[in-house]
Amino acid sequence: MNLPNKLTLMRIILVPFFAAAMLIEAIPYRFLIALVIFAVASITDMLDGKIARKYNMVTDFGKFADPLADKILVISAFACFIELDIVGAAFMIIVLFREFTVTSIRLVAAENGKVVAANMWGKAKTVSQMVAIIVVLINCGLAEFAAKGVTFLAGAEGIMTVINTVLLWISAVLTLVSGVIYIKDNFSFIKNAK
Repeated sequence: MNLPNKLTLMRIILVPFFAAAMLIEAIPYRFLIALVIFAVASITDMLDGKIARKYNMVTDFGKFADPLADKILVISAFACFIELDIVGAAFMIIVLFREFTVTSIRLVAAENGKVVAANMWGKAKTVSQMVAIIVVLINCGLAEFAAKGVTFLAGAEGIMTVINTVLLWISAVLTLVSGVIYIKDNFSFIKNAK
């Protein structure tokens, strides 16, 4: 297994640790820990693709597993946000609809001997989701510090909540748009499926 694929697997392995940090209230500074884990996982996402392309290490496994690792990480984050009442179910339904649809098309294509890599819209969707998640985690971390008496950003909660909401819905719109474009561009796989 080459280095890019190992980085992809590492991203998947980090997911349970990220979710634990998000959801276990007994962990001190849990949102800061979750932010660090998510940032490391996001960096592996950036590195695996760059390394694979630069050193000609692109594999069919990597083309399939890299976007799958992104989905696992992002969906885990949004599931935690629902548990923490940061986003509603409608947001998660949009994300799940897109991801299951795209993954289904990829599976049909794979059965026909084709590997469909992520397009520009899919990459924009992933970046927007990761930025939104990082900003939400920063906001949660600031709230955590404020609860412990650190008030250097007192009064910023309202602004941060608006920023969170805007970034999350931008990512939701990009998620939906990228899904529609993906279906349109790969409709032949659906039409010709046996």
